[in-house]
Amino acid sequence: HMFGVGLGFMLMVLVVGVGVVQLLDRFPLIDNTLTVICVVYLLYLAYRIARAANVQSGVTAESKPLSFIQAAMFQWVNPKTWTMAVTANSLYAPDYEFSAVVLVASVFGLVNFPCIAIWTILGTGLRRLLTNPTRLTTFNYVMAGLLILSVLPLLTWPGSTQS
Repeated sequence: HMFGVGLGFMLMVLVVGVGVVQLLDRFPLIDNTLTVICVVYLLYLAYRIARAANVQSGVTAESKPLSFIQAAMFQWVNPKTWTMAVTANSLYAPDYEFSAVVLVASVFGLVNFPCIAIWTILGTGLRRLLTNPTRLTTFNYVMAGLLILSVLPLLTWPGSTQS
């Protein structure tokens, strides 16, 4: 699962940088529409996090992580990864030269794997820590608030809402 997320996102950054970002530059309405969709989705996700139930409630003996392919393919339907891929290429490979796009994708790949490993380890530890309803509620509200704060740059970034 972890390798699927990492490699799937790396491939997405590469494909987005090679063609999709250029398409979005030519058609700002599509870019603005995707920004609005991403903001709405992230705000909905923050709401869902704030209202989340016990972390154990959805876990059963049959629960298992996505496969490598499933995790890689999930990146293509995840609004957060689209936002990150488009933004990273726009900021760090502004001329969309292939070598710059490959560099951006490679850096994401190198950074992504240790981050996903830490995320997995911390998630396992948090599951044990958040069995107390008060701690869980506090954690959920803090995480939802941080997600809302992370949306603010999308709303204020120059060019994020072109007329």
